[in-house]
Amino acid sequence: MQRRRAVGRWTGVAWVLAPLGLTLLVGTIVYTLANYRMATVMGGSMSPTYRQGDRLFIERIDASEIRRGDVLLIDAPEHTRLGPLLRRVIGVGGDHVAGEGNRVSVNGRPVDEPYVTDGADNLTVRPYEVTVPEGRLFLLGDHRDNANDSRFHLGERSGSVAASGVRGRVVEGRTVAAVPATLGGLGIVLVLAGLASYAVGRRARRSFPPAEPWPVA
Repeated sequence: MQRRRAVGRWTGVAWVLAPLGLTLLVGTIVYTLANYRMATVMGGSMSPTYRQGDRLFIERIDASEIRRGDVLLIDAPEHTRLGPLLRRVIGVGGDHVAGEGNRVSVNGRPVDEPYVTDGADNLTVRPYEVTVPEGRLFLLGDHRDNANDSRFHLGERSGSVAASGVRGRVVEGRTVAAVPATLGGLGIVLVLAGLASYAVGRRARRSFPPAEPWPVA
């Protein structure tokens, strides 16, 4: 009797773990596809932060979630028709942006940019001062000496691009990217544990001696 109860427990565990793990796995896949995407860096305008060929994890966001300093994958037909660009947000709607060479300030305060390794001087760019229109963004590449960015389109709405063109924001580090992977891995473990529990119960059930036939009068 105790052996039969043990088999029942194994079967019960299987029916709990396997569906739970499958639900977690499918939910993680659906959530990841809905909220994240991968992108490959195609040029050198964001080096050395992101180099050509790097694979980036992109979090889908809308315009209201954009902040200064974010690196965005964004459609910018004002700057190019070749596809989405990877650029850093320097100014948002209402900001006063001023630049000279590769140095830039926002609302009168110099921006600390440790990611920019080019020298402070850039003879190809004239000094500029603009106010970013509402609903638009002033974008620069980290490789200031090799980036087709807002500085070269100042005559078109102060060089800004529409925030509505954002496709997503680069996820810095691996913490956020690791969460879906961890949950998905946990789902797989639970499914496998459920299948193993079912197999143990099935094997134990087969080991029972055959039942005695009922006497027939």
